[in-house]
Amino acid sequence: MARRRRKKQGTVLSSVIVLVAIAWGLFTKAGSDPSGSQFLKNFTGNHDEHVTNTIGDATKANKTYGGLSDADYKKLANLNFKNGGKAFTEVNHNQSTLVKNSWKVNRVIYSNLDSLNRTSRPNTAFLEKRNVANDSLRVRQFVEPTGWHYNRRNGTQIYNRGHLIAYSVSAGIDQSGNYDPRNQSGDQNNPKNLFTQSAFSNQKIQTIFEAKVRKALRQNKRVIYQATAIFRGNELMARGVNLQAVSTDGTLNFNIYLYNVQPGYEFNYNNGRAKVNHQIQVNE
Repeated sequence: MARRRRKKQGTVLSSVIVLVAIAWGLFTKAGSDPSGSQFLKNFTGNHDEHVTNTIGDATKANKTYGGLSDADYKKLANLNFKNGGKAFTEVNHNQSTLVKNSWKVNRVIYSNLDSLNRTSRPNTAFLEKRNVANDSLRVRQFVEPTGWHYNRRNGTQIYNRGHLIAYSVSAGIDQSGNYDPRNQSGDQNNPKNLFTQSAFSNQKIQTIFEAKVRKALRQNKRVIYQATAIFRGNELMARGVNLQAVSTDGTLNFNIYLYNVQPGYEFNYNNGRAKVNHQIQVNE
């Protein structure tokens, strides 16, 4: 009798083990992800095992005015936003790699679009007080940068046409980057200066640093300001944007990287499409 009971218990235990194995196989894509790590990544919103969120020492580009180097561009492109983390991180200990004494002429160097029509190279502005723009002269933007999609979902604004060199600090600058006193509007509908940016990154975070530049200009300081949309590989939507600035007197100096993320949404950076994911949280 005892032998039969033990045999029956062993059969039940074996059945339970088989059922658990089958269930785990379904969760882990029929055994193709035996550790279940991909399932856990999808659940938590963390799609990279080695999440890092900072760039320490940086080198300046091989240009007379310095700025973001190719090597540091690649490092930024490989950064992954950590769900629940801050929306931006410091680069080079928050010190610009721009050369402050390279300010010579009031102008903007707009880089050409790359082979995928992306604004993947730095735009660099040499600014002064007269570049603070009148906001009332803004017009509706119609350029559709790579990765652009319909702007709202359930009343929530998801995408912005993000300016690299902000409209608010580009008064008088034409699309060739030269100053023209007859043009009091800031930069508008310039394909070389726009990228698909999350509404959160643009309106909540980037404006903080643009305000620092405006404040310095209103104090009659000369400022070199550089903005670079950061793309990974051939993706059409930027992973983030590097903003850095330095005034010629050194009182303004920052270097940061903004993640191109939106609370409650998950982006496919290959094509820019967004889907609702309430687990995505961003700390301002």
